[in-house]
Amino acid sequence: MNAGMTVAIVSSLVWLLLMGSAFASYRLGWGQTIKMALTWVAIFGGLYLVVEWFMIAQGTASALV
Repeated sequence: MNAGMTVAIVSSLVWLLLMGSAFASYRLGWGQTIKMALTWVAIFGGLYLVVEWFMIAQGTASALV
């Protein structure tokens, strides 16, 4: 592991700690937290599926030409 990778890992951990402390300041219950997390997973999962479908459709269309 080189110095650049170490800096990236440490800075990522610091950002996660900052994000976690900001989220904890809202003092939400576990049910609300899980609901919000599943909502974000559904949003990003849906976007991933749309982009993946578009890339597959584009590849199929270019193979036909």
